[in-house]
Amino acid sequence: MKIPFKNYHLFVDATYYNTNKPTILFIHGFSGSSLDWKEIIPQIDENFSCIALDLIGHGQSSAPNDIVEYEQLTLVNHLKEILDLLSINKAILCGYSMGGRLSLSFAEDYRERVHGLILESTSPGIQEDNQRNERLHSDKLLAENIHKNGIEWFVDYWMNLPIFSSQKQLSTSILNRIKISKLNNNPAGLANSLLGFSQGKMKPCWESLTTFTFPIQLIVGESDKKYCLINDQMNQQLQNSTYSIVENTGHNIHLEKPSDFVILVNRFLRTNFL
Repeated sequence: MKIPFKNYHLFVDATYYNTNKPTILFIHGFSGSSLDWKEIIPQIDENFSCIALDLIGHGQSSAPNDIVEYEQLTLVNHLKEILDLLSINKAILCGYSMGGRLSLSFAEDYRERVHGLILESTSPGIQEDNQRNERLHSDKLLAENIHKNGIEWFVDYWMNLPIFSSQKQLSTSILNRIKISKLNNNPAGLANSLLGFSQGKMKPCWESLTTFTFPIQLIVGESDKKYCLINDQMNQQLQNSTYSIVENTGHNIHLEKPSDFVILVNRFLRTNFL
């Protein structure tokens, strides 16, 4: 379904939405879309309802020119308005990478609307000013290169980043499916997303972690050393968390080890919400 906002719309896949069940809102990472959860959602415990969002600038959602529409506060308000429209008082948010950062940002501002969080390979933001500035500079350069060189250049660049090296072990058909999905994104939308919700621009929410009382599932891949370290630190601060490391896997667990990911998610849901 298309949800109107001002002069643009956001796309939400509500195929598995049921008003009578607790709802999980799935949020993809940068350059992904709701299609990223296509193999996962049908395997989620039948006692739960599922919806998946295309973030602004991604997938079937609009890609407006105004950077403000991609910034942290606007993205958080997008989630709130979607929940309001669907009459969902509280939701479980499942966010991957950038989608996890947005889930944490939403929980910080609207914790009364959160049943729980499932966070895959994500971070509460960069704490040090100099590192935030370096990341913002890097993301600005990438955004310029997307405008200059186009979507095909970006997809080749992105899929060959070291953080995704473990995905080269996937079959050619899966890699082609990922590539086609990313090529369908609007290049201006991706560039604006980098500028609006860069890790270098995000307000860190590390200090809020100690105040979250709802259940949180942290999931990282064993080979993703940077995010293993970040999530270990997060786990030490959270009051009610489960921390899982999936063996022989990199940054994108739900893509590389979908069965392991589903098992962890369903165990978390059944333990905490049934």
